[in-house]
Amino acid sequence: MFWVAALPAHLVHAQSALNSGDALVEKREAKAWLYRIQEAANKRSYQGTVIVSSGGAVASSRITHYCEGRDQFERIDALDGQARHIVRHNEQVHTVWPQRRIAMVEQRDQLSSFPGLLQAGGDRVAEYYDLRAVGQERVAGREANVLSLRPKDGHRYGYRLWSDAATGLLLRTEVLGERGGVLESSAFSDVAIGVHPSVDAMMQPIRKLDGYKVLQPGAASTTLEAEGWHLETKVPGFRLVSCVKRPVDGPLRAQSPAAGHEPQLVQAVFTDGLTSVSIFIEPYNPERHPRPMNTAIGATQTLMHRQSDWWVTLMGDVPAPTLRLFSEALERRK
Repeated sequence: MFWVAALPAHLVHAQSALNSGDALVEKREAKAWLYRIQEAANKRSYQGTVIVSSGGAVASSRITHYCEGRDQFERIDALDGQARHIVRHNEQVHTVWPQRRIAMVEQRDQLSSFPGLLQAGGDRVAEYYDLRAVGQERVAGREANVLSLRPKDGHRYGYRLWSDAATGLLLRTEVLGERGGVLESSAFSDVAIGVHPSVDAMMQPIRKLDGYKVLQPGAASTTLEAEGWHLETKVPGFRLVSCVKRPVDGPLRAQSPAAGHEPQLVQAVFTDGLTSVSIFIEPYNPERHPRPMNTAIGATQTLMHRQSDWWVTLMGDVPAPTLRLFSEALERRK
C-alpha cells in the first residue's frame, strides 16, 4: 500500500509480518506496532463518537483531537448522563460540569483514555505480552489490522486491538478475561481522520467560566516511604510511576478556614506499560468507610479494606489475585 513506503524500515517489517500471517511478531516489531498506535493517538487529528461498554453499562462520548505543530488540543464531550466537557491544551486539562457550574483545572502529561494505548514504561510491554496478528476487519467504515495481545502470565488481562491500516489510529479495543470473554470494549462508531477542526470551537467550554467555581486540586508529589509506607511489589512488570497526596475530600470539597490541615489521601500508581493499578491510602473513618469489599465492574477490580488506622483502596484493570498481591505487599513502616 502507498503508506508503507513512507514508514521507517522497522514498521515495514512489522507490516510484512502481519501480511505473511506469522504467528508471533518479534519484540522489535511488536514495539513498532504499539508505538505506531500511540503516535497516531497523539499526533494525528481526528474526531468521532466513542462507545464504551463495561459491566453491562454503555456510555458514549464525542472526541475531537487536533495537532498544530507541537501543540495538542483535545475535547471530550459526554453524550450520556450529566453534561461534562474535558478540554485539554497540551498538559493543562479542564473538566467542566455546566449544570453544576463547576470547573476543575489540572496538569496532566496526557489523557489515558481511548484511543491512547501505552502508559509510562510502554517500551517494556513486549516483555509481558505476546503480540499476534489476527487478520483484517472493518471498523467504523475503515480497514483495520486486528492484533491480539496475550499475557505471558496470569497477572494481567489480554487485549484485542483494531488499528487503522492507513494511519495506525486505534479504532477499537477489547479487554479479555482469562477464558477469552470480553470484559470491556471501546470503539469508534464513526471517525474522521485528518480533520482540521476549529480550535476556538474546541476551547469554547473553558472560555466562558464566569460564575463557575473553578477548582485547582492541591496535589503534591511525594513517595510512599515519605508517607510511612513501603511496597515491594511481587507482580512482575509493574513499577511505580506516580505518587501524590491531596486532601481526603478531593478537589470538590467545600472550602473552609481549616483547608490545608485536613487529612491527606495518598495515591500511588503502578503500571506495566499497558494497564495500571492505583493504591489509595487515607486515615480510617468509620462514618465514611464501608465494610471491606472486593468488586468487579467490567475489567476494573476494586479491593477495599482497613489496615490498622488506615483505609486502603486498590483499583485496576487486572485480575483480582493481582490486586491481592499488591495489598499483601503494602506495609506500614511508621
